[in-house]
Amino acid sequence: MIPSGGVHLDDARAPEGMRIYAIGDVHGCADLLEAMYSKIDGEIARDKPQDWRIIHIGDYGDRGPDTKRALDLIIARSSDRRVLSLMGNHDEAWLNFLADPHPVGLFVTHGGDTTAHSYGVEANFGDAQGRKQARDALLAAMPQAHLDFLRGLPRSFSFGDYYFCHAGIRPGLALGIQDREDLIWIRREFLTIEGLHPKIIVHGHTPSAEAEMLPNRINVDTGAVKTGVMSAVVLEGITKRIIDVRQQTA
Repeated sequence: MIPSGGVHLDDARAPEGMRIYAIGDVHGCADLLEAMYSKIDGEIARDKPQDWRIIHIGDYGDRGPDTKRALDLIIARSSDRRVLSLMGNHDEAWLNFLADPHPVGLFVTHGGDTTAHSYGVEANFGDAQGRKQARDALLAAMPQAHLDFLRGLPRSFSFGDYYFCHAGIRPGLALGIQDREDLIWIRREFLTIEGLHPKIIVHGHTPSAEAEMLPNRINVDTGAVKTGVMSAVVLEGITKRIIDVRQQTA
C-alpha cells in the first residue's frame, strides 16, 4: 500500500513493462559516460525489456576533461526518443555565460574553462575583454546541435511513481507547479526533509560517496569528476538497483 500523503520507495513502481536507467551528473567525464552506455546496452541486449528509457539527470559540462565529446555522445544517443536529458544548473549557467559573460557566473567560477578547452578555446576569465573573447570563441566553436541541445533541455520528467529532476523539489508544493530554479538548484530545503513526496524524486546535483536510495528520494550523483565513479539507478516494476562504472587505473 502507498502510505498516506505520498509514495514510499518500497512501494514505488515504474510503468508496466518499462525499464528506466537514470544516469548521474556527467561533468565532462565522457569516458565514464561511454562505459555506462556500454553497460546499459549489454543489459538491454541480454534482458530485452519490453520498453526502456535512459534519462540523463543534468550537468553535462564543467570541471571534467571532455565536455564536447560527452555532448556528442548524448546527442548521438538522443536520436532514439527513448533517450532523454534534463537541464542542470551548470547547463543553465553555460547558456547564461553565452548570453552574458558575467564575472561571477557559475560558468566562470566553477570549471567553465575546462568546458571551453574541450572545444579548443583557451578561456581567460580574468577581465571583461577576456570573458567576452572566450564567449565569442566558444559560440563560434560549438556545433549548432550542441547549442540546440542545451537550449531545449526540460526541467523534469515523470514516469510511474518517479519524478526526475536535477536538484530536487520544494517540499509541500505540487509537482506540477514547482519553481524552475528549485528544480536545478535546491539543496537543503529538499535534502533535509524526511517526509514522503507525491512521487519518489530521482535527482543528482549533490555529490554523495555512494548513490542514495532513501524512503522519499534517490540520488544518483556520485561526483564522477572527483571520484571516478558514475552511477545510475535502474527502475523496473517494483525493483530498484544501482549500477556504476569506474575510472580505469593504471
